[in-house]
Amino acid sequence: MRPYRALIIAITWRTLVAGLCVLGIWHSWAFARADFLFQLNTAESLRKAIQIEPDAWKYYMRLALLDDEHAPQLLETALKINAYDAQADIELGLRLEAAGEYSKAERLLLDAFAIDHTYLPRWSLANFYLRRENLPAFWAWARRAAEMPSDSAGPLLELCWRVSPDPNEITDRILNDDPTIIRQYLDFLFAKDQIAAAGTIALRLIQVGDSTTDDSRLFSAIDRLIAAKEGHTAKALWDTLIGKHWIVADATFPNNATFERDPLPVRFDWALPSYPGLHSWPGPSGLEIEFSGSEPEDCTIAEQVLVLPPGNYHMVFSYQTNGIPPETGVRWQILEPGAENPLAGSSDLSSEAVNHQEMSFSVPPEASLIRIRLGYRRALGTTRITGTLLVSSIRIFPDPR
Repeated sequence: MRPYRALIIAITWRTLVAGLCVLGIWHSWAFARADFLFQLNTAESLRKAIQIEPDAWKYYMRLALLDDEHAPQLLETALKINAYDAQADIELGLRLEAAGEYSKAERLLLDAFAIDHTYLPRWSLANFYLRRENLPAFWAWARRAAEMPSDSAGPLLELCWRVSPDPNEITDRILNDDPTIIRQYLDFLFAKDQIAAAGTIALRLIQVGDSTTDDSRLFSAIDRLIAAKEGHTAKALWDTLIGKHWIVADATFPNNATFERDPLPVRFDWALPSYPGLHSWPGPSGLEIEFSGSEPEDCTIAEQVLVLPPGNYHMVFSYQTNGIPPETGVRWQILEPGAENPLAGSSDLSSEAVNHQEMSFSVPPEASLIRIRLGYRRALGTTRITGTLLVSSIRIFPDPR
């Protein structure tokens, strides 16, 4: 009897194990089938997935986005299965708000934030309170959203602008020291043509930003300020960059007065345009310019913008030419930004030996920004020049007279 009982037990055990294996295989297949139907992302496939896996809360959540008629019930089911689904709280809250059930909607949105402290619940609450015309609560949640900005804070800033198109109020209400939101706010202000306010925010970015990532944005800010004739703000930004050692620049007028280093890509350093037939190279000896005879007849060789107080100045520069005849059209000029008629100009540059030359000019009371420009305009009766020009230095000093 004992061998017979042992055989029965062994058969029973094997049958049980086989049954469990079959059950496990079936469940694995059912799970895979449900997941496949979920990935199809149609209302019909999601309903079939729910039939297979009725406790999968994310299936109800996804179906609610496709089945508007039954969305509230589906979202409620998702929350019964998983009370920590913040997205379901938000979706159901928005639908209840649309149905006029404001208290329930507010509670669900606050529940979403209690579960999930990321950007979406904060953004959703800011929008909710704005729609409810509760401005104190709106600004409080807008500030919380700004504390954790998304990759694009543009919609949040647009929302704030809709409430108050006042850069100072938005700054006071929501701005913090996170460089992520400051960068986006700076770009936003420029897009809104709020140039002066953008200059203030650019100064703030230097205090909390990173020179390796923010230099180009700040150079662009300086150029935008110059274009808007906000010279003093642009200069303050430039001086702060130098003072914080974010950039290598000089305290001389003009900057990079001996052309020893490559210019920075900003209008407070040298712009050195390149043309067919005309090329320039900064280096230890100064700025070397080569004319091949096919250069444009009227062109800028080098240019820089300066901020100078109104008053009298004199400019001292040293140069040497090779093969460039006198009176052929290469000269320094002082201009206001955007103007074509110069405030002052030098004589044409032509000297086979090193030549030290001076010129005087005045900055009028209404101006602060000026352009210093080395240009070439072919003189009448001459051919385009062939030769080289070396500018070893250029300096501007106040004239005490």
